[in-house]
Amino acid sequence: MIERTVLVKLKESFASEDSRREVACHSQEVLARVPGVTGVAIAVAADETTAGSWDLVITVRFAALEDVPIYRAHPVHRTYVDDYLRPRAEILKAWNFKTV
Repeated sequence: MIERTVLVKLKESFASEDSRREVACHSQEVLARVPGVTGVAIAVAADETTAGSWDLVITVRFAALEDVPIYRAHPVHRTYVDDYLRPRAEILKAWNFKTV
């Protein structure tokens, strides 16, 4: 299994508790609909120290690494990233991991 982990630092105007929750809920709903995704987990910063660096962590699961480029190019994902997440994010960092 592959886990794509995305750390999100929101722009200051979106870094409130309510905005974090809204971004988390929307992300969960949209990303789960992209073909090839076997699971989505979203977590928000649990304390002020973490929130100072990152607001959300998004984990998207796939059966195989080959599914990741298909997911990244899919129109639902592209619209989500380009029209929804990027306008709200100051920093996005993503990595792929395989479970052992």
